[in-house]
Amino acid sequence: MKINGNEIRQGNIIKHQDTLWVAVKCNAVKPGKGGAFNQVELKNILDGRKLNERFRAAETVERVRLEQKPHTFLYAEGEMLVFMNSENYEQINLQSEFVGDQAVYLTDGMAVDVEFYEERAISIALPEQVILEVADTEPVVKGQTAANSFKPATLSNGVRTNVPPFVGVGEKLVILTEDGSYVKRADK
Repeated sequence: MKINGNEIRQGNIIKHQDTLWVAVKCNAVKPGKGGAFNQVELKNILDGRKLNERFRAAETVERVRLEQKPHTFLYAEGEMLVFMNSENYEQINLQSEFVGDQAVYLTDGMAVDVEFYEERAISIALPEQVILEVADTEPVVKGQTAANSFKPATLSNGVRTNVPPFVGVGEKLVILTEDGSYVKRADK
């Protein structure tokens, strides 16, 4: 789908210089002299390079739509992560570095969306939140309030995060997969 350069928005995936880029930041600029343009910071989806480009309204770029397919995480085998397509049960192997830092949140049977472009896996979307158990933290101190004070804790997957002082070892917590931060106690 072709769009004008001034229609590029943050999060759009475009084909530029024969590769795929995601728009990280967009800034519409209207100088006093000359035509308006869209200053766009792009990040290469395949290798992570960054690029700043100016797109004028008269320029057209190809906006790419990725196909999302539901998958289930099966297991990790060395550096490979094995996923199964939830619709046709085909398995795919992806490098753990492909998933990045969020790979620590994968659990057996977790539902994820794998995004494809021309039958090639481009990215993976984990659930926004996961439930994890506190493996280690300082003991609960009676009478301590939850007012803006946090203590360090290690979760069952090895991730370290800050939790309120009333949280103890063995409690299940809701954690954001984006940054590993504490949301709330999990419902029992």
